[in-house]
Amino acid sequence: MTLIKSISGIRGTIGGRPENNLTPVDTVKFAAAYGSYMQSQSKDTQLTIVIGRDARISGEMIQSLVMQTLVGMGIDIIDLGLSTTPTVEMAVVDNKAQGGIILTASHNPKQWNALKLLDAKGEFLDAAAGVKILSLAETEDFNFAEVDHLGQIKQDKTAIDRHIQAVLAHPLIDLPAIKAAGFTAVVDGVNSTGGIAIPALLEALGVNCFPLYCDPTGHFPHNPEPLKEHLGDLAQEVVQQKADLGIVVDPDVDRLAFMDESGEMFGEEYTLVACADYVLSKTPGNTVSNLSSTRALRDVTEAAVGQYFASAVGEVNVVAKMKEKQAVIGGEGNGGIIDPNLHYGRDALVGIALFLSLLAQRKCSVSALKASYPQYYMSKGKIALDESFDVDALLLKMEDKYRKDQPLTIDGVKIDFPEGWVHMRKSNTEPIIRVYAEADSQNKADELTQRFSAELLAISKRL
Repeated sequence: MTLIKSISGIRGTIGGRPENNLTPVDTVKFAAAYGSYMQSQSKDTQLTIVIGRDARISGEMIQSLVMQTLVGMGIDIIDLGLSTTPTVEMAVVDNKAQGGIILTASHNPKQWNALKLLDAKGEFLDAAAGVKILSLAETEDFNFAEVDHLGQIKQDKTAIDRHIQAVLAHPLIDLPAIKAAGFTAVVDGVNSTGGIAIPALLEALGVNCFPLYCDPTGHFPHNPEPLKEHLGDLAQEVVQQKADLGIVVDPDVDRLAFMDESGEMFGEEYTLVACADYVLSKTPGNTVSNLSSTRALRDVTEAAVGQYFASAVGEVNVVAKMKEKQAVIGGEGNGGIIDPNLHYGRDALVGIALFLSLLAQRKCSVSALKASYPQYYMSKGKIALDESFDVDALLLKMEDKYRKDQPLTIDGVKIDFPEGWVHMRKSNTEPIIRVYAEADSQNKADELTQRFSAELLAISKRL
């Protein structure tokens, strides 16, 4: 059982003892720390916070604890209930709220939950804010409201509908072309809130939708990370229904992956590549992804006479770099699409609409679209080390060993080779080192991952 407190929020497993798991005690303490921080930062005398959750089993319990804690601090709540991460982000701005909390552990299994924290722009809090909230949670320096000044809760059941309407109104979405194409899609909503939002979006786009695991019970039918090895049922259903594509999202709908007409993965790394290809064809400019994302985005961007920039891993870092470089699109290779025309957050809904616009205008199959892009192959590994181990010292040793290759060190160590790259970094959400590699063949990518994992382990034994 695990509890991870980090600058990006608090994440843990349900049950067990406080300080070791995400228990009601830990939930209340961290919610109060966020509330205290927001009160200290806001000039408004009355704060409003938007709260939404994915469908995981513990969600209703955690949401009740969070909302009532904030009510006890005199903060008003807009309760979205079952929602998506990008919907909550947009609802913060829609409601002119001072912040928001999304209750989701993203792609983690059902025993996990988490609090993701937003500012008044509907964007994730930065590292400095995260440090202050962690400090407040540690000191428990809270001040609760007297009885006449408790907050109030108001429900908002229209946020997903407003989100869909905003996607339809996006200037680059070619609704007539999508409707004329007559697409058929199978949707795997992993029994979470994607099962609410994605079929509704597809209906509005004129796409014939076959829902698979779209009942938002929180009982995930498979590992909720949208990877090939978890999606055998989707592949079978795509072929059986003779669908044009398969669509899968994670439980909070900020990650997006596609499957082609034969049940083969389009590749979550290529979700951003395809969406960027379409956006760049309409509005040339710069793009951003994180250091662990495919080189194909750089290739597509440069072919469109734009500039590609890399950021540290993490949505807040991608957004900061996008703003700095005025990127027209960005995101992460895990299937996260960030389109500033809509909002600065990973959003599967806008990603689907951009992808279908591209597919409709190109008049080609999903497999043919994939074949048109530079083909790279990713290998992802991880090394579990004792939580007390000095990971920073280990990564410094790797940086020094490969100094002649001019490694990038804005987030761990990334080394670019002519035949590919390898990126080693501490996870923000688990006590592990992630080792990602990419090359022009799967064997080469796997060899890079295995080689550098072995080197890391060998050096760790000498530290």
